[in-house]
Amino acid sequence: MLAACGKAPESGSATQPAAVEASAALALAQAQAASAPVLLVAPEDLRTLSPSLLAGGPVITGLLQPERRADLRSEISTVVLQVMKENGEPVRRGDLLVRLDDTAIRDSLNSAEESVRAVSQAFDQAERQTQRLKTLQAQGMTSLQALEDAEVRRNNAQSDLAAARARAVSARQQLRRTEVRAPFDGVVSERKVSAGDTAAVGKELLKVIDPASMRFEGLVTADRMHEVKLGQAVSFRVNGFPQVEFAGKVERVDATANATTRQVEVVVAFADKSAMPRVAGLFAEGRIESGTRQALMLPEAAIVRAGDSTSVWRVAGDTLRRVPVQLGERDPRRGEFPVLSGLASGDRVLRKPGSSLVDGQKLELAAVPVQAGPVAVPVPVAASAPAPAPAAAPAPAPAPATAPAPALVPVAR
Repeated sequence: MLAACGKAPESGSATQPAAVEASAALALAQAQAASAPVLLVAPEDLRTLSPSLLAGGPVITGLLQPERRADLRSEISTVVLQVMKENGEPVRRGDLLVRLDDTAIRDSLNSAEESVRAVSQAFDQAERQTQRLKTLQAQGMTSLQALEDAEVRRNNAQSDLAAARARAVSARQQLRRTEVRAPFDGVVSERKVSAGDTAAVGKELLKVIDPASMRFEGLVTADRMHEVKLGQAVSFRVNGFPQVEFAGKVERVDATANATTRQVEVVVAFADKSAMPRVAGLFAEGRIESGTRQALMLPEAAIVRAGDSTSVWRVAGDTLRRVPVQLGERDPRRGEFPVLSGLASGDRVLRKPGSSLVDGQKLELAAVPVQAGPVAVPVPVAASAPAPAPAAAPAPAPAPATAPAPALVPVAR
């Protein structure tokens, strides 16, 4: 109109298009809300918000590992003759697990023992000769040089005897190493050899673990190490046990951070030893409870996301309102988000809102059906005690008289 009149618009009229657009959008929203059907909502579709305890603290991730574990390796170079246990089989302390070939070692032991016997006899002879020369030298019947030579031979025989005994002890020790035994009660977790394999020195043969000594060995970022203290409570979940939340406490904190990941190892002991998993290597994730606070929690299904904005559908009387909210960091244990702003305690929100909802849409709460108790049934029965009335039902018996069957007889005629 201003352009048609050839008049320049006033400076204050620059904001009019924005106001017009806002009013048009409001009118459109009101029209949509008025034309939307009434939403029927059941009580189980709503969630009433109330403050709950939210544990705060650093996140810890890692694996379940046994405290008692042993990697049994070969201490001699020989051939594997027999493997007694398979993966998963329980063992007792001292049980024979692997037998190695001991033929050459047994021959070495026999040779060392014979050497000890021969050198021992030579030493005894040298000792007797020395004693005789001492007696003769005291009587002046032999020279001092002969006595000294006898003592030297006696000392050399004594050294040879000690060396032979050491070789025999080493051979016995090597012979014992041909039998690999369990160091403690546990389970064979990994078998690395079979009969016929060559076991070099240091080759891994078996792994034995104690399932009763499981613990959570996790990693915590170094930025939050100031929050970790010995004895703090830890709640965590283990992969393979999704419905169970385990509890523990911080037992040990490593004094060195990893130079690459900047994480510190934290060892967590199970609070209930009888309920802990007995499988090593399972992934676990939890949180060290360094503090707790009250917060309103929202499930993921109740949150509506549009880009960077988040909102929920709140019930205000008989009207449905879309309310923007600000959420905190997701709680990994419960899978819910704390509400920082936008909602208050006692507000009711839709648990799983659909995509066709309209802001301002009317809703109606479905009436909860009142289940008739067992007392309500006998009342009509007592009232209908004059049950002879149903006996009057035989009154239709005259139906044969009133039925038109006799009237059909003339038709037959």
